[in-house]
Amino acid sequence: MNAPHINAMEFFQKSSGNWKSQRTTHHLAFRRSETGESDIHVTDLPATDPRVIEICQMHDYDPAKSIGGAYVTWEGSMGWDKEEEAHNGSTVFALVPTDEAGREGVLLRERGYAEIVPVVGQYSMDADNSLVLITEYDSMSVIERFSFPSGDLRIRTSTVKRFGGFSTATFCTEFRVTEAAETISSEPSLPYLSLMG
Repeated sequence: MNAPHINAMEFFQKSSGNWKSQRTTHHLAFRRSETGESDIHVTDLPATDPRVIEICQMHDYDPAKSIGGAYVTWEGSMGWDKEEEAHNGSTVFALVPTDEAGREGVLLRERGYAEIVPVVGQYSMDADNSLVLITEYDSMSVIERFSFPSGDLRIRTSTVKRFGGFSTATFCTEFRVTEAAETISSEPSLPYLSLMG
């Protein structure tokens, strides 16, 4: 039996919490791959949150049409990082649907995935309740897909196509971090850790 359809805000609510992300990025032009990991925290925000209202106003959208958003922070590292290079930051998202169900619309961001600038992307929920984001930047286009194989496991894929032809493809496996998992993290034989390996 197929799961009931959810809207994008319900997807954000499902994503709320702490996540440990394992990432592999394939640099297609160089035929090489790079691995990394990050700690991610997601907080879902109601439409009345001042941060959601501010993002809507920044992009000239009516805050009254938003169904909410999220505040996301991350701290990570990649295999090719230089000594002082870091992958830390935060951003605010706001969802403005274009359909009554809230399954399609625009995603307003304080900063983008590929460029650190305010950006507007298109979102849609597919038949599997996965969230698909398409974002066009000045120098590249990005397609991202987020899905939940289970409540505590999220899969994220993205492809970046630069107008010069250089592209990357990224696959992330993200595990929800619970207080219990943090407490028992010293036990290498536990299923949680074997998945992380």
